[in-house]
Amino acid sequence: MDIVPIPERTSHAAPLTTSPAPGQKPAATTGPKAVAKDTTAGMLFGIGAYVLWGLLPLYFFILMPAGAVEIVANRVVWSLLFCALLITVTRTWTVLAAAVRDRRVFAPLALAAFLIAINWLTYTYGVTTGQAVETSLGYFINPLVSVLLGVFVLKERLRPLQWAAVGVGFIAVGVLTYSYGKLPWIALTLAFSFGLYGFVKNRVGSRVDAITSLSVETMVLAPLAGVAMVVLAAGGTATLTTQGAGHFWLLLASGVITAVPLLFFGASARRLPMTTIGLLQYFAPVLQFLVALLVFREAMTVERWIGFGVVWLALLLLTVDMLRTARRNSLVRRAALRAAA
Repeated sequence: MDIVPIPERTSHAAPLTTSPAPGQKPAATTGPKAVAKDTTAGMLFGIGAYVLWGLLPLYFFILMPAGAVEIVANRVVWSLLFCALLITVTRTWTVLAAAVRDRRVFAPLALAAFLIAINWLTYTYGVTTGQAVETSLGYFINPLVSVLLGVFVLKERLRPLQWAAVGVGFIAVGVLTYSYGKLPWIALTLAFSFGLYGFVKNRVGSRVDAITSLSVETMVLAPLAGVAMVVLAAGGTATLTTQGAGHFWLLLASGVITAVPLLFFGASARRLPMTTIGLLQYFAPVLQFLVALLVFREAMTVERWIGFGVVWLALLLLTVDMLRTARRNSLVRRAALRAAA
């Protein structure tokens, strides 16, 4: 899964109308209809993005016997080529060049590139070694990690329900450590690498769009990915050209499969409020969890069910807090508008 800085949303306010000139028909007031249409499109784009991310384990499964390193290396290289094509079509090479020259943009994106590489490698390793349930756990835990980053890095003050969610999350990790017989390192690596990745990307803010961001990140990783592909080929363990044409084209498709949900997410984020985006994000780990259980037939002991149940309780507390805060802020804004009227 990828995360991008959320672009500034377009205003949902109805456009101002002016009086028609003599002989002209009055313009149709389509504000509410446009808002409804925009929101519907945003929901469809958002669901599409998270559904594609949630079904990603199936893609990795059909790429076997390719291993995690080969899959990620191909994903980086072909994503870079796909981004180059998109930049050419949209004529935004100057935007990319400006991002590379700007240290305030390039440095955070370079760090983000290495964080997402760790995330991709861990995620792909987990799926291809029969541990897809634990990979889904990582993305369930991720919102709790984001809250912790807010406390320890940004020095934010947590609300009571957020504190409760964090406490319940720690209990869940303890239960799952007991059930696995070891620390769930795959889940924790995914949660922290993804949380830190999102934090770094948010520091860049709206100074870079999704495609430029992905292009810079893949540019940073491409030399390492290229070396990995050469080493695997020299060692006789690469599968790109040894498993038939279907396998070859499926690996090449990783560029499109990486970029399309990212574009969908960007389109959704421009149309929906943060609260809705926050709720949609649960689509991905839920689908990953269902794929692991129903398709891969991974085992779930009673202890693991209890551990996941505790995690879901923590997420429920976070969701309730998020909805309450959004409602409170909405009421405050309405009161301010009434007072200013």
